[in-house]
Amino acid sequence: MIPKNEAPMVATEEGQRALLQIALESAREAAKLALIGWRNKPRVEHKGPVDLVTDFDRASEQLLRDRLHARTPFSVVGEEAGADRVTASRESLWYVDPIDGTTNFVHGHPFFCVSVGLLHEGTPLLGAVVAPALGYEWTGIAGKWATRNGEPCRVSSVASFQDSLLATGFPYDRRTSEDNNLDAFVAIKKKCQAVRRCGSAAIDLCMVAEGTYDGYWERKLNAWDVAGGSAIVLGAGGRLSGYGGEAVNLLRGEVIATNGRIHDALIDELAQVHTLRGRT
Repeated sequence: MIPKNEAPMVATEEGQRALLQIALESAREAAKLALIGWRNKPRVEHKGPVDLVTDFDRASEQLLRDRLHARTPFSVVGEEAGADRVTASRESLWYVDPIDGTTNFVHGHPFFCVSVGLLHEGTPLLGAVVAPALGYEWTGIAGKWATRNGEPCRVSSVASFQDSLLATGFPYDRRTSEDNNLDAFVAIKKKCQAVRRCGSAAIDLCMVAEGTYDGYWERKLNAWDVAGGSAIVLGAGGRLSGYGGEAVNLLRGEVIATNGRIHDALIDELAQVHTLRGRT
């Protein structure tokens, strides 16, 4: 347990490791709960035409809040209930996604996970992502190390864009907004080896961290989607940025994550797509 009067422990590796263990234990417990509802007809509601929520999303998030509040001094921001006890914009904050990939979860698809990430002054610090139906756990501390199922993992060594395996996703307003990533998907798919779309931003990021994907891009995200996975990418030696190559700001809702070797090429390809769109 991290004493509630020792928030500065985020600055020490010992403190970060202790916080990461709490994040992992909390994510494991929430994932075990979510797995009860998987392929078991969970109660489903619509937050939007294609944006779903289940009773297991809400129960998982409440469990995460309870565990993190009991063991750490930091506020929690979650997908279903928003922010709580936020007292300063520059403090350390937990961002939790109780089930990232709810649509997959509802349909019995195994690509869903529980994601817990700690941002310190807006920067990814550490994260734990647990995908119970896949049997995978990823953890990481930014700039230090990352693991999959307890074993060290690193980003890939692929340096050629045409040989890269990439991942992306599409926003919930894709039916009504022109900024729906479909044009970028088509253009980039012609330039690389392949593009995958698994339906969970957190898992996409972790697969960059472990070297399965060489890169990932997406916009219109929320910080809880990517806080945990972003820290894991940074722990695995990867690179994060915004679409223009600037330092990533997860509160802006866009991220490019790569092995670093193809990063500039992916930025250039996305820039070309946006330039062409602006001319139409």
